[in-house]
Amino acid sequence: MWEYEYSVETTAEPEALWRHWSDMATWPQWNAGVETIDVEGPFEVGTVFTMTPPGNEPIRMRLVEVEQGRSFTDEMDAGDFAVRTDHRLEPAAGGRTRIVYRTQITGEQADHVGPQLGPEITADFPDVLAALARRAGG
Repeated sequence: MWEYEYSVETTAEPEALWRHWSDMATWPQWNAGVETIDVEGPFEVGTVFTMTPPGNEPIRMRLVEVEQGRSFTDEMDAGDFAVRTDHRLEPAAGGRTRIVYRTQITGEQADHVGPQLGPEITADFPDVLAALARRAGG
């Protein structure tokens, strides 16, 4: 297994952050790692979406967990490995909100693909979380 977690604290309200997360069609407006996105349903467990990073091939993913207003998890299943990213909002000191992204690569090929693919996937987490916080007013 390979895993990585990054978090940032913001003054943005959790409700505002959640609005931007749950409006997947607008992700390319604030997430530079998403050139295009095609969402095949509402923001709920089971919804499939195809995300295209700039200069890369489209990636088909699925929402596997959604806790309204608090967290969601998406997954890309490649057969012999899977990439899951948890996105959480947590209360922080002083009325702030902590935004947490945690990625895990699991499966029989995780030890092989994780060290290369993992850092590629997570390299933009600091920029993405900063952009989300700004977009939500933080």
